[in-house]
Order: sequence, then structure tokens, then C-alpha cells
Amino acid sequence: GFGHQRLSIIDPSDAGHQPMSNEDGTIWITYNGEIYNYREIACELKKKGHYFKSDSDTEVILHLYEEEGTDAVNRLNGMFAFAIWDQNLKRLWVCRDRIGIKPLVYHWDGNRFLFASEIKALLTDSDILRDLNYKALQLYLAFSYVPAPHTIFDGIKKLEPGKFLLLRDGKVEIKTYWEPPNSIDQDIALLPCSEQLEIFRKALYEGIDDAVRSRMISDVPLGAFLSGGIDSSIIVSLMARSSNKPVNTFSIGFNDCNLYDETPYAREVAKFNGTEHHEFKLNFQDLLDIFPDVISTFDEPFADSSAIPTYIVSKETKKFVTVALSGDGGDELFAGYRSYLGEYWYIRYMMAPSMLREGLIENLIKMLPDSRDSKGLEFIRRLKKFIKGTKGSFPERVLALKEVFPKKVRQKILLESTSDNALNDSALKWVERLLNFYQKDRLNSILYSDLKDSLPGDMLTKVDWMSMKNSLEVRVPFLDHRIVEKAFQIPGCLKLKSGKTKYILKETFKDLLPPSIYRRSKAGFEVPISRLLKRELKFLLDQYLAQNRIQKQGIFDYEIIKRLAGQHLSGKTDTSWMLWNLIVFQIWYDKYFL
Repeated sequence: GFGHQRLSIIDPSDAGHQPMSNEDGTIWITYNGEIYNYREIACELKKKGHYFKSDSDTEVILHLYEEEGTDAVNRLNGMFAFAIWDQNLKRLWVCRDRIGIKPLVYHWDGNRFLFASEIKALLTDSDILRDLNYKALQLYLAFSYVPAPHTIFDGIKKLEPGKFLLLRDGKVEIKTYWEPPNSIDQDIALLPCSEQLEIFRKALYEGIDDAVRSRMISDVPLGAFLSGGIDSSIIVSLMARSSNKPVNTFSIGFNDCNLYDETPYAREVAKFNGTEHHEFKLNFQDLLDIFPDVISTFDEPFADSSAIPTYIVSKETKKFVTVALSGDGGDELFAGYRSYLGEYWYIRYMMAPSMLREGLIENLIKMLPDSRDSKGLEFIRRLKKFIKGTKGSFPERVLALKEVFPKKVRQKILLESTSDNALNDSALKWVERLLNFYQKDRLNSILYSDLKDSLPGDMLTKVDWMSMKNSLEVRVPFLDHRIVEKAFQIPGCLKLKSGKTKYILKETFKDLLPPSIYRRSKAGFEVPISRLLKRELKFLLDQYLAQNRIQKQGIFDYEIIKRLAGQHLSGKTDTSWMLWNLIVFQIWYDKYFL
């Protein structure tokens, strides 16, 4: 059986309702997402004699399947998760988009197959056991989210991005239908660097501009998230040039913490592009009021604190529009995060004599306190993180810059009796596997690992859940698969050059950006968890990480938790993300296991 709950975007009439069938009822679809080239495909199908009863992209997928079978997915440009039942073939085809913008989870026990957009939908079936997946828990401790194909429940899996599943004759088969290129364009690679830059700049400008324009098609009001960073500023600038009226833009900031407030930059971009700008300022009480609702929304532990402001900006944006464009994906394609500088500075740092590095610099930095509460202490925290990322093999260095819980703590905090993997490092094996795909360019290798892992597992999960909770659809032009494919043909040296992140992206769009935005460094969209856990949210430590609670639960070693809390509260070192990770798990655990 199929079921569906619809957020009407394209053809909001009854004709677009789902589940939907073809003319004779032999093929049925239930679908979540948007196909941006559906009108071109519809024209093509009409010429071949297909009859359409709606103007929806859903029906286009249905008729395209009639023509091309499962190869139809290669024609689709968009974000999607869908299932098609073919009565004649007695076959179920379940498919997820190339990047993992839309979620899809399933349960298969060899006899019964269930699928949904949310885990909680599957758990309404009493036959699905709520058994904790300890390998997934290890990965959660490392990354603060559970990467696909795992979920926190043993009997439920995520369908990975770029894959589809076929169920027929009692057998399930999973196939990969898309991967980005695993090497740079060899013909262009032979050209001088300046010529390569011009070729890729032209291709990027035309491609991203087209991706933005195609995502502005909507039968409902449309706007854009504007953080004031490079990526969202590019999207807004391109939207402004394609619109005959001012674009609605939406920003969020903090009244109580200038360190995390980017609204002045967003305001500057809005003025530069003449947008209809909406700005929402939060105080700490706003965060306190909303965070229980946000945390309880997720079906599995998810400890990215920026989900809280993402929820609020989605809620406020929905008051004005139903669709919003965002700049997500730009960092993972063009090397925007500070962690991508790790390998760049590693090579230079290792040129210093080991006596100077290990005997003086590292010993001195280890002795200094660190915290996210001020710029100076935050700088020291980053130095400590960088030093950790200079030890071991390439995969170990990459993991050291990504992980929340360090390897030793991660392995010791789980009680040995609860995990068969207590002596293994699941997170390292995870990173090693991903880094193997793109071997000839280390930066692109790291970017690929994030494209396949943290982007769908963290960033896109956060945005989709928080926006959908507010009936707001968010579209991500940078993640048009054509842009992704082009990005992975660009050598890493054009993405990170002379210590400058997103070099080629900034050079491509510098004329569309205010000078201050072009020059500014990356800032995170975070909640000041470090400060909150020492003050306004300290009660969460006392409530969820209490000794009697942890020991009764029997999953974690309380002595390690006690030490982490003591280090943070004393100001010795910032362990706030580890503590937040544990608190979020406990809140989730209460909901699903108590």
C-alpha cells in the first residue's frame, strides 16, 4: 500500500494529489521532492502520445517511467525520494536523489518491506523492534549524526544518495545509478592554470545561474535564506538578476552574542541587491523556549546545534513564502570550511623541525585553556584541533578534524559489554572508505567524503527536517547534479589557493558580491552551546547526565562523562560539543526507549 501527505508546490489542485496512477492503474507512485526540468520532459512525452491530467512533476515521473523504466532517473534534475509500483512486473522501485536532499528509510526482514520519509512512520508497526544499533551509536559519537545506510535502529536503514532499490519476487537489490567524476578533466588539466581558471569560471557561472533560475519556478510565493556568507549571497544575487521584483530574503542573528551574529553582512548583501529583507534577532531565551521542540522532532539523535536557528528562520520565513532557496552545498563542493585548510597547513607545519613543533609549540598550546566563548580562546581551540590533525595517516588526520569525540574517548565511553566494536574504530574505517574514491587529488578526496557523508547526513538532514516541520520547501541550487559533476572536474588547487578557501567560486562571482563579503572568511551558523551549558542550559547536564541515570541506563561510562563536564565547567578545555552530543542522545533515548 502507498500513502502520502502533500505540501502543494507545483499544481496545488486536486489533480496533483498522491498516490497517483497512470491511465489504466497499472503503475502507481508516491513521491517527495521537486523536479526542475519536468516541463521540458512533459513536452517530450506529450509528443510521444502521453496524456496528462495535471501540471505536476509527479505525473511526469510516472509517464517517464512508462517510457524508460528505471533509466528514467537519469533524466531527472531535482531533489526526490519516490516509490513506483509496477503491477505488470510485480516490482517495487524505490529511489533517492543523487545528493540525498530528500530522506528515505526502509525495513526489510526477508518477508515484509516497509518504507517512509521518517523513521517514526515505520515504528508505528509493532513488529519492528526498537533495538539500538551500536555501530551507528559509535558513528554518532564521532560525527553527531548517523550516516547512511545506518540508522540508530538495528532493523531500519537509510537508502543512500544516488542509489535505488528494487523489490521483486521476494528479493531486494540495491544499485548505484550516479557518482560524481572521480578525476579532474584531463584535457583541461594540461592547460596553464590561468586558462583552466577561465574555462571553469565560465562553466560555473552559466551552470549556477541556470540552476538558480530553474529553482525559481513555483506556483507559490518564493524567497531565499541569506546568512551573509559567500554561498547564500551568490544565490541571492543571481535571483535578483532573474526576478522582475525584489527578492524576499530572510536572516537570523543573536542579540546576546555578537560572536555568532552575521546579520550586518546579510543586511549589506540585501541592500546591494535591493531585496525585501526580513531579519529576525534571537536572544538566549528564544533558544531555550524552542530547543525541546526541535530536538524531539528528529527520529534519531542529531546534535548539530544549528538546527535550532534553522528551525526558527524556517518558521519565520514560512509566514511570507512557501519556497526558499539556500546556499547549502557550496562549502562541500568548493572547499569553504576551515577544516579543508588542515592538509594545506599540515604540509607547511611539518617543514618545521620536530623539536620546535613537538618540544615547544605543541606543549605550550596544550597547556592553554580554550573555549568557544571568545575569539581568543576559540583561536586556541582551533590550534589544538589543528595539532590533532597533524598526527597519523591521511585518513586519521581527516578524521581528527571532523570528529566530535576523539578516538580514545569514543571507544572508552561506550561500556564494553554493550558493543562488539569496542576495540575497533568504525569512524576511521568509514572515512578511509570514502577517501578511497577520489585518489589523485587530496582536497577533492576530502570534498567527496563530505559530499557522500556529512552533507546528506548533517546539513541536508537539518535543513529538510526543520523546513518541512514548518511546511517550507528549501531548494539548493549548488547541488544541481550538473554543478556537482563540474565541481569534481576542477582541481583542488583552484578551490583552495594560497590559503584562500573557495577561491574559484569567489573569483567567478566577485562582481556580484559587496567587497566586504568577497573578502570575509567563513563563519559558522552555530548556537553558543559552550556558554549555554555553563549557564542557561547547565540544568541539562544535571538532568540528563546524572550519575544514577547514566549507570542505570548501562550504555556509557559515567566517570568519563563526569570528567568531560568538569573540564568544561572549569574552563580548562571546551568539551561542549561532546556534552551536547550526549545530552541530545539522552533526550532522544527517553522518547523512544522509556
